[in-house]
Amino acid sequence: MAVPAVRPQFLCLLLFLAITAVHSRFLSSSISNPSSDLVSDGIHDGIQNRTNSYYHLLLNSSEEPETESCEQSYGFMPCTTTALGNMFLIIVYGYLMFLAATYLSSGSELLLEILGPGIVGGLFLPALGALPDAMLIMVSGLSGSVETAQSQVSVGMGLLAGSTVMLLTLIWGTCILVGKCDIRETDSIAIDGQDTKGMHLTSSGVSTDIWTCYAARIMAISVIPFVIVQFPQMIHSTAGRQVAVLIGLAVSVSMFISYCLYQVFQPWVQRRRLAFAKHKHVISGILKHLKQRSLGRLLDDDGEPDREVIRKLFGTVDVDKDNYVSASELKALIIGITFDEINFDRDDAVAKVMSDFDSSLDARIDENEFVHGVTKWLNEAKRGAGSITAPDAGPRTMKFINDYHLQTKKEHTLLGAGEETEQSDEVIEEVENPRWISFKAVLMLMLGTAIAAAFADPLVDAVDNFSAATSIPTFFISFIALPLATNSSEAVSAIIFATRKKFRTASLTFSELYGAVTMNNVLCLSVFLAIVYIRGLVWDFSSEVLVILIVCLVMGAFASFRTTFPLWTASIAFLLYPFSLALVYVLDYVFGWS
Repeated sequence: MAVPAVRPQFLCLLLFLAITAVHSRFLSSSISNPSSDLVSDGIHDGIQNRTNSYYHLLLNSSEEPETESCEQSYGFMPCTTTALGNMFLIIVYGYLMFLAATYLSSGSELLLEILGPGIVGGLFLPALGALPDAMLIMVSGLSGSVETAQSQVSVGMGLLAGSTVMLLTLIWGTCILVGKCDIRETDSIAIDGQDTKGMHLTSSGVSTDIWTCYAARIMAISVIPFVIVQFPQMIHSTAGRQVAVLIGLAVSVSMFISYCLYQVFQPWVQRRRLAFAKHKHVISGILKHLKQRSLGRLLDDDGEPDREVIRKLFGTVDVDKDNYVSASELKALIIGITFDEINFDRDDAVAKVMSDFDSSLDARIDENEFVHGVTKWLNEAKRGAGSITAPDAGPRTMKFINDYHLQTKKEHTLLGAGEETEQSDEVIEEVENPRWISFKAVLMLMLGTAIAAAFADPLVDAVDNFSAATSIPTFFISFIALPLATNSSEAVSAIIFATRKKFRTASLTFSELYGAVTMNNVLCLSVFLAIVYIRGLVWDFSSEVLVILIVCLVMGAFASFRTTFPLWTASIAFLLYPFSLALVYVLDYVFGWS
């Protein structure tokens, strides 16, 4: 059995812990015995004399000299009061939090590979993805006394706002840039793998499926708890703030549970919607085929279905001339129609068309049932094609049928129908040794959770000490720096997926971004509000909440009602990031909101 290689991440972690232990032991030995044997006798005498002189001056001085000190996390983690020292600690602890996020992400993917979607994908994976952020928010409000927690809780709010803004601006815009493809003029959908327009602002971009629009809408709705908590300050009321926090907490928890349930049942809903879209496309294909075979116009002069022409069509479909269209004759009709490379089950299509026509339930279609069914389809096509005036005869008849056919094809594509074909082209391998994979997944999840729990508090302390050393508000430090640690794995994964330049991967990329922001707005906010309520902290984050609302609502509204994003949309996302920082600074330090 081969010995697994030791990962560099483990070596870095062990090296850091060793340095921490040596640093802690050196500090304790220096404090307990400043004249230790680490120095020579001559140096010892000089140090001892200077120490005695210092003690003499200290005892005889009327003013006690000011000294700066820092409190070690857990009593042994290294700390410093200098700006450079705390910057180094932020980098080290940030890397460890990034490592924790990576282990949680990898373990989640392995667990999903074994157990599949559903409860695992809907309940556990979203929560595990937001775990590092939730850990940092939790320790920022649980540290020390209420006064200390009140000063450090801005770290948690900075992380919450920074993660949301970074994902929806910098990462969103980058995914547009690296995933852009040529946009087809006929249906305004990006063509997979074709990127010949360069940096053209309108002819190059990214397309996503309709489910990504739903994810963006859910993300926009998830800001409701922020509005609830902020409502007392919006009306300039000091009473009822704790009640508003409690109501916001209840709403955010309920929205988190609802979102998880939606993730569980989404695959089932998606399959039902896709099946309905395929049926509509079959209807449009049959209508188009019948129009080509008709001996007259399908619509009369008033724009209504011409029943006499439809009766003649019945005779062409009834091959054996028994005055009934059987399932085999219907299947022969469907097989003879080209459905633009859209895959579907022919037998299932026959069964659904039969159910639309066969009102007598005798497993065959008579002439009256055929006329009634085709008339109903034509009326549905007229409404679906969006014709304002009644279609006239001749070419106009063919035009609204063609429009309906193109519309159903586009709807079929936007529902992610191409995923089935793409997945069938991929090599699907069975999971070997599932017991070992499960053990490895659980181990990585436990390790990621342990690292996040262990180093969240030191990271918050380092940010607080760096803020004190540089006089930079903790919010801005946590807004810019901490999301780079906790959301790096999500950001890198999203950008890598976007570079594949495919409709399916683009949909997955942006759905994950919207899902991560939704978890920030429900799970992380629930943790934040619980700490504020339990510890009796003051909710004073008006400017921060306003930034979250603006970015979520602007990008959410932007992505909720369109599925194609030209290249120019990336500039809006990029501009929102400096705008958010400038807005918080102006509101807090110019208008004095906080």
